[in-house]
Amino acid sequence: MKKLLREPLVHFLLLGLLVFAGFKFTSRSDAGEPGKIVVNQAQVESLVNGFTRTWQRPPTNLELEGLIREYIREEVCTREALALGLDKDDSVIRRRLRQKLEFISDNVASQADPDDEALQKYLQAHAENFRGQRQFTFSQLYLDPQKHGENLSRDINQLLAQLRLAGSRADLSKLGDSLLLEQDYEAVSAGDVSKQFGEKFAAKLSELPVGEWSGPIESGYGLHLVIVTERKDGSLPALADVRETVKRDWVNTQRSETNEKFYQALLKRYTVTIEDPRLAFAGSNQK
Repeated sequence: MKKLLREPLVHFLLLGLLVFAGFKFTSRSDAGEPGKIVVNQAQVESLVNGFTRTWQRPPTNLELEGLIREYIREEVCTREALALGLDKDDSVIRRRLRQKLEFISDNVASQADPDDEALQKYLQAHAENFRGQRQFTFSQLYLDPQKHGENLSRDINQLLAQLRLAGSRADLSKLGDSLLLEQDYEAVSAGDVSKQFGEKFAAKLSELPVGEWSGPIESGYGLHLVIVTERKDGSLPALADVRETVKRDWVNTQRSETNEKFYQALLKRYTVTIEDPRLAFAGSNQK
């Protein structure tokens, strides 16, 4: 049954039945006796439930009478407003009607309950969304622009040449300018690098060659010469460790895809003409 609910064809059949049933119910109740308002037991129970959720207690008989009077008033005003065409060209009403229609497909999509096989496939197909953060092992030397002044470029080039010549034998403790941050970092996540040096600095570490001094790289403190000795991509976690997150993303993706397919199916019922030469698309196959 669960596998059947995941089939797109089943989604369309359910959507079609819901829309058809809604149209039939609406046309039968409104067109049959347009001047008659029936407050049935289901509507009364809905009013009671709404009041109870809000006030954490059921309404008294007097309060229930008030709720029903308000419902009748709203029904009368709504019908008369529709009869006068007051819903036309109202962006708020149009947006609300669109949302209510999309709720139908949302409800259908939310019925699907993926098994571990479906979730594992989704995890593999969207691995980049679930991988752990990239990690860096690197060393940095700081140069204070204010301290070096107009000699900054010259000092950077000289220090960079010195570092490349010395390689791993360079004594970093005697080079560069003082900074409260460490000079050496081992297996630090991209997020932690961003917190200490800024996002631009962390992004630049992904581009630098491994095992070679490079720079200068700018941070919020100034300029840095950097050597990346190891760069590791984050590993893909086991499904058991991220199951709820994967399931939430899977459901959201299904909902989005079902909404779009539902809309495209509805759109085929219309011929769309856009009377504006600036726009190149028109017709019922509009995307």
